[in-house]
Amino acid sequence: MGEKKVSPASQPNDRNEHHKLIDPAFTKFFTQAPQKLQNFLKVRLRRPEKVEEGKDSEVPVVRKKQKSSTNWEANLEKQMQIWRENPFWHDQPPEIDVTVPKGSLCNLHVKFDVGLPPDAVYNIVTDPDNKRVFKNIKEVISRKVLVDEGSRQLVDLEQAAIWRFLWWSGTLSVHVLVDQNREDHTVKFKQVKTGFMKKFEGCWRVEPVFVDEKICLPFKPKTFSDYESCTRARGRIGSVASFEQLLQLAIVPPPPISGYLRGVTRKTAETVVNNLLAEAARIKDMRKYGMVEENS
Repeated sequence: MGEKKVSPASQPNDRNEHHKLIDPAFTKFFTQAPQKLQNFLKVRLRRPEKVEEGKDSEVPVVRKKQKSSTNWEANLEKQMQIWRENPFWHDQPPEIDVTVPKGSLCNLHVKFDVGLPPDAVYNIVTDPDNKRVFKNIKEVISRKVLVDEGSRQLVDLEQAAIWRFLWWSGTLSVHVLVDQNREDHTVKFKQVKTGFMKKFEGCWRVEPVFVDEKICLPFKPKTFSDYESCTRARGRIGSVASFEQLLQLAIVPPPPISGYLRGVTRKTAETVVNNLLAEAARIKDMRKYGMVEENS
């Protein structure tokens, strides 16, 4: 796309090893939680229980004192107004890489550009009602926020995902713990209990891009402040979204079935990307975003 990617957080170079990053991330989150919550999570990981959506649960939501507001909502609305005034954007085909770690079905890595700011993309991914966007989600069986720190939540989530294989189709229950963090726009997830899948884990990551940095030439903005100054606060900020997922079935099927399943996984990833891009286009066309309404 040619735009400048803004100081992304360091990422592992070896994609085959990305899943090793998930465990430390969750471990760190657990150790920061109160002791009672740690004990609950240990039991939960051994014996997950369904929490019916819309019903009260005996599991308390642990809420910590929220950090001072970064005014992200106001900044997002300001960016959305800039995008509405200059909505031109051409979606590029996503980069999709499928590798096969030993003993696994596949390790999926997807990367693509989105014509929306990172907070808007993050909102789509973490929306409790995102089955409206992602057509591979049939229903949310249960969803419970276990920890709420304002910009960061730990969520116990069970969904029914739609699967298709040859002439068969059906639904598959996926029960995961989700660590979603607005500060770095990441959403990490990991399966709670093994079953049909021995491993199911991965991460969404959204990073900012200076879409209109050419306005600044020959100056190269390195910070948001630089970019806002040289574009006179009219520069659009887009996103680079990446999605990684490790799938390991309880029994890895032999070829050619395993190869066909990897093809299905790749096709599903393409559908997820297209669904998200369609939602991004819809949002830019709306006259209001979230709870903020524009004047006619």
